[in-house]
Amino acid sequence: MTKIQLAKTAGFCFGVNRAVNMVWKLAGEGKRVCTLGPIIHNQNMVRELEQNGVRIVNSPDEVETGETMVIRSHGVGKNIYDEIAALGVDYVDATCPFVSKIHKTVKKRSEAGDVVLIVGDKNHPEVIGIQNHCVGENYTVKSPEEIEKLSQDNPELKNKSVSVVCQTTFDIKLWEKCSETIKKVYTNSIFFDTICSATTDRQTEAEQLSKSSDFMVVIGDQNSSNTCKLYNICKGFCENTVLAQTKDDILPQMVISATNIGVTAGASAPARIIKEVLDKMTEILNNSSETNNESAETNFAEMLEENLKSLNTDGRVQGVVERITPNEVFVDVGRKQAGVVKREELTDDPNAKIEDLVKVGDTLDLLIMRTNDQEGVITLSKKRIDALKGWDDIVAASESNEVFTGVVTDVIKGGLLVATKGMKIFVPASQATLSRNDSLDALLKKEVKFRIIDIDPKRRRAVGSIKSVLKEENDKIKEEFWKNCEVGKVYTGVVKSLTSYGAFVDIGGVDGMIHISELSWDRIKHPSEVVNVGDTVEVYVKDIDTEKGNISLGYKKSEDNPWEILKRDYPVGTVVEAQIVGLVSFGAFARILPGIDGLIHISQIADHRIEKPQDELTVGQVVKAKITAVDFDKKRVSLSMRALIEDEKAAEASAEDEVVASTETENTEK
Repeated sequence: MTKIQLAKTAGFCFGVNRAVNMVWKLAGEGKRVCTLGPIIHNQNMVRELEQNGVRIVNSPDEVETGETMVIRSHGVGKNIYDEIAALGVDYVDATCPFVSKIHKTVKKRSEAGDVVLIVGDKNHPEVIGIQNHCVGENYTVKSPEEIEKLSQDNPELKNKSVSVVCQTTFDIKLWEKCSETIKKVYTNSIFFDTICSATTDRQTEAEQLSKSSDFMVVIGDQNSSNTCKLYNICKGFCENTVLAQTKDDILPQMVISATNIGVTAGASAPARIIKEVLDKMTEILNNSSETNNESAETNFAEMLEENLKSLNTDGRVQGVVERITPNEVFVDVGRKQAGVVKREELTDDPNAKIEDLVKVGDTLDLLIMRTNDQEGVITLSKKRIDALKGWDDIVAASESNEVFTGVVTDVIKGGLLVATKGMKIFVPASQATLSRNDSLDALLKKEVKFRIIDIDPKRRRAVGSIKSVLKEENDKIKEEFWKNCEVGKVYTGVVKSLTSYGAFVDIGGVDGMIHISELSWDRIKHPSEVVNVGDTVEVYVKDIDTEKGNISLGYKKSEDNPWEILKRDYPVGTVVEAQIVGLVSFGAFARILPGIDGLIHISQIADHRIEKPQDELTVGQVVKAKITAVDFDKKRVSLSMRALIEDEKAAEASAEDEVVASTETENTEK
């Protein structure tokens, strides 16, 4: 039987996955999105993004008003950041953290006076960006020969300090050769390990896999640098190697004639395309088996399980638990070899503890994964047997509408994987949360309830819905809420979203709105000046529209009303320190309390005639003034600086009169 082995490191690397997710997230939030160059070197993914309204721009000056520009994982030079700042472009930086680290390194080393030597393709966007972060002398090379030539053309470099960095996706073997040459030529060189660890792992695994395969498939775009490097590596060890951009590049004769098929994928290859290629090869093998009247398997996972079984004389065994460790369970399976069940073959639940799942003396149904007679060990799996048993429950649940409980083990492109009954159930993103704005990552490793909404018996696959259970629970909460809701009732809620006109608050399964005018007694331009999404707030019901299901909420408290504070603490005649907040032809407005400005009429600014308020006052100046009148109905306060000046003069005059009177009295007595 033909074996198909997929590399563990196949598909999106961290940086690419992060960048693509940023674009999807922005588009999902309803924003107009553009990317500075293709976000990924994969034409299929780029087309898919374009269909969702994401366009490509070649420079920041092409960004339209209202658009958010995403900088791709390759990163850009300092000149681009300067251009973005000058144009005021709204942007999100998806530069891979590994690339950002190189930017900081070359900037620091070149500022210190080092010559920067970049090993990589000078035309690659990542390398172009790195070059532009250098503030001094720098060179780019991609082979030992180019390094030798650089040394001959620039002999003075041998006496300088040289800092060496490398393109993150550069060929590992070639990097090692370049490093050896640099060490010989430039004795003052300092090396920085900048090749991404994912690149190293991917290329190493591709080499090992191609050595043991008679047909090697490299999935990715022909314009992707790292994909082409993978292809060259595999081609060097397996002559029968193809680069598949889509499943259409896989021909039946390629698959049928092979015994061991190895599959890897570049960092820009979406999981969807990898799956399509695997499914097509499986289908080709199945059809081929049917043509020869052989038993045909219809699922790649089942083929893998059969391959594992074929390594042993007996596929299933029963074992008695003898010993438990934090990561393994040792069982007696009635053979001379010791039976071992590793944690990952015991359960898919990342939160589970082994000691809670099995006890010493338990009898387990197990599948033999591998037998190693030399070491005397049989590797076993419990979760695969559980999956076979759980399938019947899954099928029954799809008809009965039963609610399952499981743990989210993976957040993948398009949704979640939930472990239950020994199986992983796919939950599409549209069925994972009540709102599409809710983060899927927040559900990782969390226990969730879901229903089975679709099954594929032939492939033993099921699709679940968390949303349907949440909606049902939410409907019950809402029903209970409306029974007890009344004007004046106080709730503790969580701010869910903000708009220009107010804040929406979840007060227990139902959203109410605090109008911007109800958030603060002071004048504010946006609700974010008072509350933020995620804040816990205490609100009260102001009004209820049962027909439309709308609830108006109040937030500001009467005791915080500045006019009540003014009435209580600032009677007419009170002298206050007020800040000038505005100047007009007829006077100046001064801030007494947050939310209350009083008017100092032009005639009350000084004790002499002035042409305009600006002659005596400036905005921001703090002055002393007397409250001379308050109209609470019209919300008006009159202030006077002149009254204080006149009060001071009157006090001085009174003091002088007292001195004169005292002197006259003394003279009379004498």
